[in-house]
Formats: sequence, structure tokens, C-alpha cells
Amino acid sequence: MEQLKQLFDNNRRWVAQLTARDPGFFQRLSHLQQPQYLWIGCADSRVPANEIVGLLPGELFVHRNISNVVAAGDTNCLSVLQYAVDVLQVRHIIVCGHYGCGGIEATLQDRKLGLADQWLKNVHEVRIKHWPQLSAMKKVLQFRRLCELNVIEQVLHVTETSIIRDAWQRQQRVSVHGWIYGIENGLLQDLSLCISQPSEVEQKYHASVDGLVKSAG
Repeated sequence: MEQLKQLFDNNRRWVAQLTARDPGFFQRLSHLQQPQYLWIGCADSRVPANEIVGLLPGELFVHRNISNVVAAGDTNCLSVLQYAVDVLQVRHIIVCGHYGCGGIEATLQDRKLGLADQWLKNVHEVRIKHWPQLSAMKKVLQFRRLCELNVIEQVLHVTETSIIRDAWQRQQRVSVHGWIYGIENGLLQDLSLCISQPSEVEQKYHASVDGLVKSAG
């Protein structure tokens, strides 16, 4: 119980620090939500979305799950995406994975985790699709590259949804980005994948898949 009390104490200190800088912050926040960004990331506790990009509450709409997957049958993720695009009118959708992802490591090693194995079938499909590229690499580089390839595939999945296609059809300005985070150094890396219209999807997707984005570096 003492640990839980600590969380409440931390919360009060955080509120006090924030309101000391901006007394009206929470009052304004309670009346309006206008984030420019949707973050689709991993549920890993070492990847706190707002903190690593230095944004305050209200500035980043967030969805997280194991291994930052965007699956066609996941109504949770798709509902967040739809709300972000259609209601909040976000301008940028960021799919962010991270090196050292436990779900991706388990997939690469064919290691069983339990119920999560059903979810990780989505990552297993990425592994199978790109095995010709992965199999030519050393083991340590396979892990890093699969983390990157999984982000690239999930960006593709976002662009294939009717939510994004309909937004582009009505000329709504929204871009989809692929990023990856280094837990070992705290730095974000752009995977050079930014798609803003349907005509860009195929060329930019294949360029990202063919590019080794420092995996071999």
C-alpha cells in the first residue's frame, strides 16, 4: 500500500509543479482537446509517449498495445484511429516501435508467452513476410531489423484503412509516420517513412523495406 500512496503523492507534486508554471492549465484542458498528433506505440513501460517527445497532456492522443500493432480486426485501435482522424482532426499519425521489444524478441525466438501469443501472430506475419531479408543478417541485427520492419508494416496497415483513405479522399491533411525509439539511449529515430497521400504508399513503403536504416551500422 505504501507504494500506491507514493503514486498519489507523486501526482500531487506533479499538479503543484504544473500549476505553479501555468495556474489555468487544467481548467483550459478540461474544456478542450485539440492534439495535432496520434501516437500508436508499444505498451512497454520504458516508452512513455508524452515524455519522450516533450509534450504536455492534451497535446498527444495515444494508443498503445504489445509491439505497436495495427491489426485489421482490432476495433480498439481502429476506434482510436477513427476518433483521432474524424473527430480530433489530427495532422500526424506516428507509429513508433522500439528496439529491444519483448514481443518482437519472443516472435523471433519462437518463444511462448501465453495469451499474448495470439496477438503476436500479427508480428509473426511480419517476420515471415520479410524472412528473406532477415535470414541474411546476424542474429543481433535480425532483432533490431524486425523491430524496424514491424513499424514499417504497421504504417502500411494504417494507410490501408478506410479511415485514412476516406480522409485523403476528402482532401484532409493527415500524414502517417514510422519512428523507432532506442531504449538504450532515449533517442527517437525517423525510419524515413512519411506518407501523406495514396500515391506515395507503394514507393515509400518499398523504399523503407529496402533501406537498412542503420541496422547494419
